[in-house]
Amino acid sequence: MFDAQKFIDQQVKKIGEDVKGRAIIAASGGVDSTVCAALVSRAMGDRLLAIYVDTGFMRKGETANVDKMLSRLGVNHRVVDASDEYFDALKGVTDPERKRKIIGEKFIRVFEREAKKFDASYLVQGTIAPDWIESGGGLRDTIKSHHNVGGLPADMNLKLVEPLRDLYKDEVRKVARALKMEVAEKQPFPGPALAIRVMGEPTRESVAIVREACAIAEEEIEKAAAAGKMKLPWQYFAVLLPVRSVGVQGDIRAYGYTIAVRAVDSVDAMSAVYAKIPHEVLESISTRITNTMKEKVNRVVYDITDKPPATIEWE
Repeated sequence: MFDAQKFIDQQVKKIGEDVKGRAIIAASGGVDSTVCAALVSRAMGDRLLAIYVDTGFMRKGETANVDKMLSRLGVNHRVVDASDEYFDALKGVTDPERKRKIIGEKFIRVFEREAKKFDASYLVQGTIAPDWIESGGGLRDTIKSHHNVGGLPADMNLKLVEPLRDLYKDEVRKVARALKMEVAEKQPFPGPALAIRVMGEPTRESVAIVREACAIAEEEIEKAAAAGKMKLPWQYFAVLLPVRSVGVQGDIRAYGYTIAVRAVDSVDAMSAVYAKIPHEVLESISTRITNTMKEKVNRVVYDITDKPPATIEWE
């Protein structure tokens, strides 16, 4: 049986003994990185600097929310706007593995710059077991390269520290609850963010479309769960497909994009089943998305595939 408090005590002691000097941590605002930041901050105090990188691919309101949350936790942190760098680096890139590797490499370069300013020699990451298992290596097939594992450059100058490396998502949530953290029940969000929820090249326009669609899907599902119409799924979001189809707006022929909605239930992210969302909720999502983005989106579909054979994210 996993003992969250024992894990916290052991890791705070270990980090205090092993990590000398200063460190920076990649803090996205998700469960893994925020738990990691809280743990390491307990051990290191102001010798730790949490870096939140605004890649331009974040969810609606995410940057401001994470900034406030890290302040409430008392974690020394800095917000870095690197959106221009990321959009430039991903110009013309459509292959999902290339996206992940470029994003991973770019993260490290940003962190190296910030580490130099802070005089840090360590990089702390909230890597958990599914990240390195799915990224392959040795006898393991690469299912998808997680940006914090398969995307790390070989010439990285920082020493890597990964306190949560052997934990699964349910165990990380137990640690968050033991620490009484507000992110304990927050749904997972991929490190590459909305860049991998755009099937194809992630441009400012395509990311803006999927950002709005994700916000609507989240709001409608959370509203329905709060009203007792359904159970809140483990993860739920929208994906922008790289195809257009014919539709109708009024009496005029329209040619718009398709949004796929995805919602799953899982425990550890290693397997998942699609969430049985009531049709009235799906209808509300579809109506809001198509009404909000009339000139962009004219079709909404729902993904009913389990993991396996699919993964949770589409890329």
